[in-house]
Amino acid sequence: MAARSLKSATISSLFWKLFEQGGNALITLVVEIVLARLLAPSMFGALAIMLVFVNVGNVIVQSGLNTAIIQAPDATERDYSTVFWMSFVISVALYIIVFLAAGFIADFYQMPAIVWPMRVLMLVLVVNSYNSIQQAIIARALEFHKTFRATVISSLVSGVIGIIMAIVGFGLWSLVAQQLLMQVVRCIALAAQISWKPHFIFDKDRGIVLFRFGWKLLVSGLMDQGSMGLSDLIIGGLFTSADLGYVSQGKKYPRALGIMLDGAIQPVMLSAVAHIQDDTAKVKRLARRGLKTSTFLVTPFMALFFVTATPVVTLLLGEKWLPSVIFLQMYCIVYSFLPIHTTNLQIINGMGRSDVFLKLEIVKTVLDLVVLLFTAFVMQSLTAIVAGYIITGLGCTFINAFPNKRIIGYSYWEQIRDICPAYLLSVLAGAIAWPIAWLALPPIATILIQAAIMVVVYLGAARLFKVEASTYLWKTLREIIGRKLS
Repeated sequence: MAARSLKSATISSLFWKLFEQGGNALITLVVEIVLARLLAPSMFGALAIMLVFVNVGNVIVQSGLNTAIIQAPDATERDYSTVFWMSFVISVALYIIVFLAAGFIADFYQMPAIVWPMRVLMLVLVVNSYNSIQQAIIARALEFHKTFRATVISSLVSGVIGIIMAIVGFGLWSLVAQQLLMQVVRCIALAAQISWKPHFIFDKDRGIVLFRFGWKLLVSGLMDQGSMGLSDLIIGGLFTSADLGYVSQGKKYPRALGIMLDGAIQPVMLSAVAHIQDDTAKVKRLARRGLKTSTFLVTPFMALFFVTATPVVTLLLGEKWLPSVIFLQMYCIVYSFLPIHTTNLQIINGMGRSDVFLKLEIVKTVLDLVVLLFTAFVMQSLTAIVAGYIITGLGCTFINAFPNKRIIGYSYWEQIRDICPAYLLSVLAGAIAWPIAWLALPPIATILIQAAIMVVVYLGAARLFKVEASTYLWKTLREIIGRKLS
């Protein structure tokens, strides 16, 4: 792919991915707010327990093979079918295991009501064995407008049905239906746009080649999801399902916001790096651009969410969710580190270094486990458990960045210098807006005034100090608008 056409395709893909993430986040936000008002915190705690098994199962089903397809320069239709059948067989085997174990899991957490909801929700694994191949094909071609359509449609359909079920009185089943239907409808919508369908082909040799790359990502993903899921399992065991619901709700919104902004850039970066992986100088330039841009977008939104947490929760979720405010604020700090994590990991994957990726996950998992066990069983505090993720998140910025000094010549200290402007301006804007909370205004007035102050201060200071990411974003936006109008 020529340099100019790659740049054009990358920028176009970036904005389609941003629209996808933004549309999905907006719809999901509305759905989650309505469901949170209709349902009790304990139901969200029960869902969090079930999602631990779903998320770990998804990692096993994909086995890193979808990333292997994206990264492989010579992937063919034969590879797609081979990977699909591998993923499908694994998904069916996992579904049977969890189906049989659901009763034991429910008994352990003293939640008898989750037995059949868990058995139904785990069907997501089978759906995603097909879905992951479709997304890999789209990512290889940088055709993210297709995932935009599928994501928005699936979010709307699943959200409406979930809300209707909650109003009628289906309780936990409304959350299960919303989660399952989102993936089913997404899969159907993607299938309508992609000509690929699985064939009865299985190439053992190609399967081995792809798995040699993917198995390291499988183990890495298991450690990552296992570490995150273990926190929910421990909280569910040591505390109440309502406590888990508060923590889960506090994490949900900063995570969604981070994924919406940073998640628009990183999948595009992986695909772009795969096209230029032989030119480390270009990869470094792409990495710096991606890190600066992502940080410039993510950090101020996390600061705004942190500052407005109390009025936002009061206004949108209701006072019954106020115990989740402290967790929401702490997770805003955790997810402000997201750009430096994902940028470095996507570069490592795009360069085909899944071996390095695995080593990093081993180190991070050990660190996460030590901090989690100490905060949970020694300090025995929910606040300490979540605060522990701030500590490990900060430490993992160095761990994830360390190998890229050798791989593409992008050191940790260079990365710190690149992201400092966004962090400093975000703290400045947040500090200036914070005192508005002392005026005891209505929640909506507090949010609007604080948001207005932060936008003016952040963008004004970025322009005054000529922050590179700000200049690049405005220039790129003008280019896209000009291209559309011409």
